[in-house]
Parts: sequence; structure tokens; C-alpha cells
Amino acid sequence: MTLLRTRFVRDDLRVAVVPWAVARALVVGALLLSRHVFDEVGRGTRPVQLGQGLFGWDASWYRAIAEQGYGGVPKEGLRFFPLVPVAARGLGTVLLDHHGLALLLIANASALVFGALLHRLTVTETGDVEAGVRAAWFAALFPAAMSFVMGYADATALALAVGVFLALRSDRWVLAGALGLAAGLTRPLGVLLVVPALFEALRHRHGVTVAGWVRRAVAVAGPALGLAAFLAWVGITRDDPLLPFSVQKRASLRGDFVDPVSRLVDAARDLAGGDRFGSGLHLVWAVVFLGLLVVVARRLPASYTAYTAVTLLVGLSAENLDSFERYALGAFPLLMGLALVTGRRTVERLVLTIAAGGLVGYSVLAFFGVSVP
Repeated sequence: MTLLRTRFVRDDLRVAVVPWAVARALVVGALLLSRHVFDEVGRGTRPVQLGQGLFGWDASWYRAIAEQGYGGVPKEGLRFFPLVPVAARGLGTVLLDHHGLALLLIANASALVFGALLHRLTVTETGDVEAGVRAAWFAALFPAAMSFVMGYADATALALAVGVFLALRSDRWVLAGALGLAAGLTRPLGVLLVVPALFEALRHRHGVTVAGWVRRAVAVAGPALGLAAFLAWVGITRDDPLLPFSVQKRASLRGDFVDPVSRLVDAARDLAGGDRFGSGLHLVWAVVFLGLLVVVARRLPASYTAYTAVTLLVGLSAENLDSFERYALGAFPLLMGLALVTGRRTVERLVLTIAAGGLVGYSVLAFFGVSVP
């Protein structure tokens, strides 16, 4: 165990810390630049998100839940799962009731751990050390990763998801179940980890003992139990266990489930009609992600492909595609696929430059209230 910790710090955190620091400098710099530009040339009402900064958009909900609990926010707040705000509430108490600071510490520490674990997983699966380094950079600089700097739960969810895969692929079933349980309490999409757990549990199943099957069942059940625990609590306290999902059916949030193919066709029409920062932009990203899904299917084991496909399917089945890029980033194997196809030095530098520019651009649009992170 000591050797594993030493290796994690020496090999994985050391690789992840530089891109992690660069990403924070870019996002905070974008916030300061946005405020300066508005103060100098802005007109009209100051965007709310510009004042909220790193607590803008969904981060404001997480901070409110950390400070007041679910009883202190409208029922719409139930769409934000409890692990991160509850952890921030606990840490915030230690930090003399600075719950917002605690939330940012958890989010940003999780982002660093995510980059480090993704480096380890990529190297383990591919044997390509340089691909592992690229994966850590993409984990930090991918445009949608601006939410990892803000008070969001996504970085924590992704760190747990990669931990689940590392545990599954090394047959540590109980650990995978425990991490999956935590993931199911972190984000609604955490339950999708049931899919790769089932794939891995059925892999090499010949000769498995009864005790072995029990351990594999723990891994498969973990994410679902996390989700079920939160829904059960909501049912007891609010008399409707499905509120975390039903409150998202408002058109301004996720909306209803729709046919993903029809949704992409509608997005193409939006793009042709000049909607550059709405559904049209989401269509461009959908094409990129579907292309990377092909790479994942060709270069990584089936459990990665299944997890990526179901995550993209759920993301594209929303009536409202706001935040689609962030939801799709939950399919972290896409970053591994990107790392695998950018091996040439010139391609690597070009894609990293585009990613960094996109991170700044998305941050500016989010702080001005134009794009939902």
C-alpha cells in the first residue's frame, strides 16, 4: 500500500500537477479578463455570473446546499446529488463556516486526483507513457473542464469513475463497489457505472467461486445503491423519491427525454439557422465525441466502449442540450481516445493549443452568461 501511494505521488500526481495548475491560471485569468472588459466597455446590466465568478451557474446551488442543507433551497436543488455539498458542509465547518472555500477545495483537489488517476489508467491499459501524459493534459485543458475549477461536483464524480475502472480492471471488486456507491451519490450519471461493472464482472467468468460472484455483484450493485440511497432519502423527506429527476424536466433545464437522432437533426437545423452558441455548437461537439467513440471502441476494452456509448446516449437524449459537453466529459474514455490519436508531436501541440484556447473561450462565455457550463 505504501509503495502504491509513493508511486501515485511520484509518477501520477507529478504528471498531473502542471496541467492542473495551467488550467486554473487560464480559467481565473479568463474571469479577471471578463470582469475588466465589462468594467471598461460593458453596457447594460452586469451579468450575474460575472459577479458570482467560480460560484456561478450550478456552483451557486452546490454552495447553497453546503451552507443551508437541502431544506434551505427550493426543491429544484434536489437535482444536485449530496456527496460533494455534504462533504463541503463538513469541511466548511472545520474551516470556520467557509463552506464556499471548502467547496472549491474539494472540486479542485478532485480535479488533480482525476488527472493523476487518468494518467495511471491510460498507462496501465495502453502501456504508452506519453499517451498517459497527454491524457492528464486533456483532463485539465478540455474546454468543458472549466467546471473543474468552479464549485461543481463533476471533477469528484470523474475521479471516482476512473477509480472504479482501475479497481474493476484489477479485480478489486469490493473497492469498485465502494467507489461506485460514492459515484452514485455524486452525480445522476454515476449510476451508469453499473454498465462497465457488469461487463467486467462477466469477463473471464469461468471458474469463479460463489464468493467471487458475490464480490463481483458488490461492484455491479454499488452505483445503483448510491442512487437508490439518495432517492430513498428524498422519498422519506419529500414524499416523492423521483423529484431529483422530475425537477429537471423543465425546458430551461434538461427537459424531457427525446430521440437522440432527431435531437441531432434539430441541432443541425439550429446551426444552419445561425445558432452558433446553442444547439449548433453542441452538434459540432457531438460529432467530435462520436468520432472519439470509434477510437475507444478500436483501442480500448469493451467496458470502456459501453460506458462511453451509454453516457453519450443519455447526454444526447435531452430536449435541452445545455451543458452537453460537460455531461459528455463524464465519459472520460473519450480523453483516453484523444490521447491515443494525438501521438505526433505537431498534432499534440496543435490540439493542446486549441483545447487551451477553448477552455479560455468557454470560460469567458460562461462568465458573461452566454453559455451554460
